[in-house]
Amino acid sequence: MTNSGLIIADNTVVSLDYTLRLTDGRIIDTSAGREPLEFMQGTGQIIPGLERELYGMAAGDSRLVTVAPADGYGERDDNKTQTVSIDVFPQGADIKPGMQVRMRDQFGRAASASIAEIRESDIVLDLNHPLAGETLHFDVRIANLREATPDELLTASGCGSGCGG
Repeated sequence: MTNSGLIIADNTVVSLDYTLRLTDGRIIDTSAGREPLEFMQGTGQIIPGLERELYGMAAGDSRLVTVAPADGYGERDDNKTQTVSIDVFPQGADIKPGMQVRMRDQFGRAASASIAEIRESDIVLDLNHPLAGETLHFDVRIANLREATPDELLTASGCGSGCGG
């Protein structure tokens, strides 16, 4: 249900239609043909540069938003690499430079990396986000807005069902 007169502020649930392009015009992602992206404003569920530019918009509003790397996925860090034994990949696996892989860190958290270099006995992984260092160009339209429910506010606070009881 749309709340007419509602504008984007913290704890507003936003349904966002978007197309994301890089500076060279390549489309990286879009909601076209899918449901709009839904998130709660002000909770860090989307990149900071985009979130900041959405404040004050209303349902039906459109905007072009340019996000610098520092406000998106960060600058590229050439030192953000890890060398692993080639044995961590299944024997005969079809691995190629540029390929995205999922891995777990020493604490068991999932992480993504891309294969930067394949050597005789090891592989160099690039741990930068694939869009690190890129200026992002969003074409956004606010499809819908609503106030967050009490349950959504608890979940967004990290409280979940275990708080306040």
